[in-house]
Amino acid sequence: MADLFTPYSFHNLTLKNRIVMPPMCQYSVQAEDGKPNDWHFVHYVSRAVGGTGLIIVEMTAVEPDGRITNRDTGIWSDEHIPAYRRIVESVHTYGTKIGIQLGHAGRKAQDADPPAAPSNIPFSSTYKMPAAMSAEDIENVINSFREGARRAVEAGFDTVEIHGAHGYLIHQFHSPLSNEREDEYGQNYALFGERVVQAVKEVVPAGMPIMMRVSAMEYVDGGYGLDYCAEICQRYKAAGVDLFHVTSGGEGPIGSDGGPKAVPGYQVEMASALKQKLQVPVIAVGLLDEYQAAQEVVLSGKADLVAVGRGMLNDPYWALHASHALQGEQKVPKAYERGFPKK
Repeated sequence: MADLFTPYSFHNLTLKNRIVMPPMCQYSVQAEDGKPNDWHFVHYVSRAVGGTGLIIVEMTAVEPDGRITNRDTGIWSDEHIPAYRRIVESVHTYGTKIGIQLGHAGRKAQDADPPAAPSNIPFSSTYKMPAAMSAEDIENVINSFREGARRAVEAGFDTVEIHGAHGYLIHQFHSPLSNEREDEYGQNYALFGERVVQAVKEVVPAGMPIMMRVSAMEYVDGGYGLDYCAEICQRYKAAGVDLFHVTSGGEGPIGSDGGPKAVPGYQVEMASALKQKLQVPVIAVGLLDEYQAAQEVVLSGKADLVAVGRGMLNDPYWALHASHALQGEQKVPKAYERGFPKK
């Protein structure tokens, strides 16, 4: 029976354990040029030293106006590649694999003027009115995802994750709440995301898995549920997605229809349901910071991998500490052995 420390392989990617560091924005690009700096280098490499099996770099904008804020990272230029390559090469030194999450904030781009979106519908009263994208705008963004994936491959990333969750641009297109277009992209809610997946697939090597983060449910009045998400994801799977990273919410102000209580594991059943419906591997995420809680997700077979976000913000060595606590197969770096007394 697989546990948190059992190696995992899909396509050409082999992970030393089932522990994932999910994308978490750092808002730390002081130069506002999209290039990761020493903060990002230390942030990611320290988690590799800490034993994480897979690191997924924070949402990385494929266009300057696709950033949530101007202090976010980007990959819209070949000039960004060397900074990412430096991180990737160092992470690999410690036996950890690393992916990058490509995204576009759409109407949630706080510093864009105006932000782009499927329709002229602001996220909330405190956000700017977005400009509805033209057919040409849509083609340009799809190409930006393609070029972002190409640059990610050149930088040496092991996998690419497409951000289709949390109310960002792809989510905005496949949600009826934010897409009121009258063209083909309004009649076919999955089309935009489907074309992004196809564009990414065109430039990644054969055998490199494509992942996608999706919100399984929307917590707003009239929002979609799990069955609707499964239908959309079936289209994304057919287009080339190999694994889904299952989260929820983000398409409206939190709590507008109550939503679930955010407790440890509150999204695991959603991940399990999509795994069964789509017959694909999934990553579960959502307050799985306690070692045993993360372990139970894998032992139960509800998800193939477990993402630990806040826990790794608090502890770069979460994976090593989890292994020590659960007596997993995880090698502690020799320099740190004195900090992990034998049991």
